[in-house]
This record gives sequence, structure tokens and C-alpha cells, in this order.
Amino acid sequence: MTSFAGKLLAWLPFKRVWLRSQLILRGFCLFAYTTVFFIAYWVAYQIRFDFDPGEKFRGEFLQTVGVVILIKIAYFYVHHHFRNDMFFASLKSLRKLMESTICAGVTFLLLKQLAQILNSRYGLAFPIVSSSTGIILIDFTLTILFLGGVQFIARLFREEFLAMRAAPDTKSAYMIGASAETARIVNMINSRQSVGYRVVGYVVSEGSDYRVESELDFIPVVCTIDTLVSQCESAGVRDLLVVAGYLPGPQFRALFEECHKAGIELHVIPAAQISLSQTIPIRRIEINDLLKRDPVYLNIDELRQRFRGKKVLVTGAGGSIGSEICRQIIEFEPEELLVLGRGENRIFFLDRELRELGKRTKIVPLIADVTDTLRINRIFEMARPNYIYHAAAHKHVPLMEANVSEAVRNNVGGTKNVVDAADRFGAERFVLISTDKAVNPTSVMGLTKHLAERYVNAAAETSQTKFIVTRFGNVLGSTGSVVPIFKEQIEKGGPITVTDFRMTRYFMTIPEASQLVLEASMMGNGGEIFVLDMGNPVRILDLARDMIRLAGLPDNAIEIRQIGLRRGEKLFEELYFESEQKINTPHQKIYAARHREFRRDLVQRQINDLLNLAKTADETALRRMFKELVPEYHPTTPGNPS
Repeated sequence: MTSFAGKLLAWLPFKRVWLRSQLILRGFCLFAYTTVFFIAYWVAYQIRFDFDPGEKFRGEFLQTVGVVILIKIAYFYVHHHFRNDMFFASLKSLRKLMESTICAGVTFLLLKQLAQILNSRYGLAFPIVSSSTGIILIDFTLTILFLGGVQFIARLFREEFLAMRAAPDTKSAYMIGASAETARIVNMINSRQSVGYRVVGYVVSEGSDYRVESELDFIPVVCTIDTLVSQCESAGVRDLLVVAGYLPGPQFRALFEECHKAGIELHVIPAAQISLSQTIPIRRIEINDLLKRDPVYLNIDELRQRFRGKKVLVTGAGGSIGSEICRQIIEFEPEELLVLGRGENRIFFLDRELRELGKRTKIVPLIADVTDTLRINRIFEMARPNYIYHAAAHKHVPLMEANVSEAVRNNVGGTKNVVDAADRFGAERFVLISTDKAVNPTSVMGLTKHLAERYVNAAAETSQTKFIVTRFGNVLGSTGSVVPIFKEQIEKGGPITVTDFRMTRYFMTIPEASQLVLEASMMGNGGEIFVLDMGNPVRILDLARDMIRLAGLPDNAIEIRQIGLRRGEKLFEELYFESEQKINTPHQKIYAARHREFRRDLVQRQINDLLNLAKTADETALRRMFKELVPEYHPTTPGNPS
């Protein structure tokens, strides 16, 4: 607590200084723009009347200049001009400048027309009636010329000045991709000495609009991606910049491999994080960048309408997936977001994080155990949530092999409690977060998630609530996943332990997993199982080698040791049972299936018997019952693949 308080106290003065500097900077920009507005309007009058407007028109100028400036300030504020972007000229900024100025001119002309109508009908006198239309046209032309000129002169000064006094450790770099957007980013990089890079050339893909030896904003296109390494070696450039998502996944991975072998550093720029008021967020490649497929971006345009006025409950909200679901849901501003978890610390920090986003959604933190039937029913009776996202579960395979009854109680019993409450209190939609380990399970964790799926799908047969299942592969970066484990082993100098060099897994990122949940929750009609297209499975051995390279180490710097399969583990994961009926979805990257039919009364009786047996903690009897309920269950033993 003392350490946290110290960091907070150290951060607050910095925050105040930063806010003060931002206010001063924006105040200066407002003053500079207002000055240009005044000068442009004054010069327009001078030009219109051959620099001799006379007393009458001088009075007209004084009566109308305030209205013109206020209209311009309003449009320029709405279009976010009053930042330090006046120092970063580009074609995009010039287009935005023209749009704002033309909108202001058209608005003034419309106000003038309205004033003329009111004047003729009611005899009301408005000063802007006498203002010449020609003056307005000259004015917004001069505004574009003056502001555009200021921006480009400022850019020229900054770039030439910084080039002359560039820091000795500034590195020359190539930017991959030539477009208006990359040109804007390059302009910002080259205008800031603090970034540490100066872009000296563009690299393009085959079929690009820009050819080798052409120029974009006076920076040459030096080569294509195919000849990149040889070009870097001949020019002495050892750093490459690429905007995140510009290259398809397989091409990005191949480029990373090639650059690693040649000793060339590849850096990613997350374009969505670029702000004109902060440092360009250039970073090293992360493991999420190296998925062996293109990233999946789901269609979430309709979600804001769907969530409006709804109450949403997320169980297991303190976990990696549950917390990310909460972060994405709150962007759509539902009426109420209930974040439920068993661990008070995680819920405390998540609650604080969500409140700091400043959304209109009411945040309700709930400390509860999903296995507590009475507590869950009281929460549903009190809140009456419309949508439920059930992420609460025990997920670690080896731990659940050693705690069989707890896996049954939490994964099966907890799901039953939340499903029953959703049905009883008339929820609209319920989404279960499941796993590919539920298919032909070999572990207690997989089997209990399969039984949870079975209960959800049986409920869908008779309930008005739309019960839906989503199956995940392994989620990169989630708590307890291989990525943080491998990272910790690398930091300790190794070895990296892999259970079997042949093992493969399907992988997805945390945002992908969370978006799948949201998309499926609105797509499903009840009874479906949704799976994200995760491409081809990835060898765990390849993942370990990638992480060694990402740490900047030679391939042989860290030992990778094979230790044999642990109890319950599989060599290969599957996404569907053979008997599950495949169905199409509106989204090309989401697959769906219908679960085998199970009668709700039969499933209810089986689950109740299993939960009663779990109270005895008789592991042998539980495993015997597993086989009776799920014939596809074939547990593995240590060292033996399934």
C-alpha cells in the first residue's frame, strides 16, 4: 500500500503539469487560429474594395467579424483543430482544414440568407445582411491559404531544423507501406527528435500504387519487400517500421523470420494509439503479432444499438477473458454493467479501471461465488440482467486433475446455477465461455466444460432465454497460458519446458476471444455453439522458439526441454464432435454447430446426481460416472498422448 501511495503521489504532480501544458498549448493554438481568422477576414474586405473600403464598410467589418470568427472557432473545435496538429502539415490535415473552412463559410451564408428573410418579413435588422457574398468567398479562400501556409512553413522549419541538429543516436529507418496514412505517420516521426528514428525511405509490396524510385512526400520508395534485406545491407539501414495490421499474418511472420536472420530490427506502430500530443508508440514485435494467420476483426457496428438500455452481467469478471469482455461492453454504454467475481482484489481494480473510462454506464461490482445458489438468485432477482456472459470457471488442466470434485462443483454446478437463474428471471441472452478441450475430452477440466455445454444447450430447448455456447482455443497472454510461462522461463535463463514437441494448439488473442463472445451473443438464436476461425494450429515448439527470438537472443541461447505429457493433456485439440451439425453464420470467420440433442429433464437429473457425488469427494466414483455420462471421455496419463 505504501508503494502504491508513493507512486500515486509522484504521479499526481506530473499529471497536473501535463494537463497544464496541454491547456497552454491548446490555448496558444486557439489564439493563433483566431488571429489568422481575423486577418483573413480583414484582408478579404481590403481585396473586395481595392484596399479602400471606406467608413461604411469598415463599420460593417466590425459588426460582422465576431460572427465569422465564432462560426469558424465552432467548426474548428468540432473537427479537433485546436491541438498541436497545426505543426504537422499533411494532405490529410489540409483536407480537414478545407472541410472546416468551407463548412464555416456555408453556415455564414445560410445565416445571412435567414437574416434577409427575417428582415424582409418582420423588419428585423441584422448586421450580417449587408455583408457581401464575395467577401465570404474570398475570406474562406484566404483562411485555407493562410493556415495551410503556416502549417507547411512550420513543418518545413521543424524538419530542416531537426535534420541539422538531429541527435547522434537517431537511427535511419525504412517505413513498410506507402500511403497517405503512412506518410502522415512518417511526417510525425521525422518532426520529432525524441522518437529516435528518421524515415529515409519507403518499402512497398508488389502491386502497390507507388513504384520503386518514385517518391511520396519527397521521401523515395527504395525497394519492394522481396528485396528488402539486400537493400538494407547496401544502405546500412538496420531498422524497419510497420503499422500494425498492414501486412497479412503469414507475410508478417515470414518478414520477421527473414529480418531476424539478417540482424534487422522490425518495429510495430499501433496506429490506433497514435495521438498528436504524445510520443509515437513504436514498439518491438510481440507474440500476438506472430499468429500464423491474419487477425480476425469482427463486425461490431450493430452492438451499440443492441446494448443500449440493457443490463449486462459478466461472471468471472476478474479473469483475463471476463475483464476484457467488460472493457469492450462498456464502450457500447449499456444502462448497467454488473461485474461479478470471487476475488475482491481483481474486482476492485477492474471496477476502478472501468469507472475511469468516464462512460455513462452504471458499474455494479459484485463479490460472489457462482456455486452459491442463494446468492446468485438474489443477484438476479435484484438486478434482472438482460444479457449474461458466463466466464467464471476453473481452467487449469493439471490443477483440476488433482481437484476433481472442485472442478465439478465450479464448472458444472456454477454454470447450472447461473443458467437456472437466467431462465427463472427471464434473461434475454446467456453466453457460456467454453473451450476446445470440451470436445472428446481427455481431462477433468475439458469434461466438466463439456457437461456445462450440455446443460446450456439442454436449457435452450425449452427456455425463452437464448442460450448460446462459444468455444475458445488457447488465449494468448491470458493468465496461466503458455506465453507468460515461457516469458518467465526465458527471464530465468531457461530451460523452456514443452510437454511434447509434437503438441499443437489453436490460438487467439484476448480481444479476438472477447469480440467472438459479443458477436455470437447477438448472432445466436439459442442452442448454437460458435467457434472462431483460428486458422491452422500452431506447434508449441515453434511458439517457444519465437519467444526466444523476441527476447533478442540467438536461437540456441535458451534450452527447450521436452518433459512429457501431463495427466489430462492432449497432443492435438479439436473444435467439434463428429455428430454435431454444422450451420452457416453471417460472419465468414465464425463457424457454428448445433449440439447433439439432450432432454432437459434427463440432463437435469444427471447433473444433480453428479453434483451430489462431488460432495463426497470420491474421485474414483466421479471418474467412473464421467465415463457413463460422456462415452467420448478418454483420460490421458502422464507421458502418454491421446
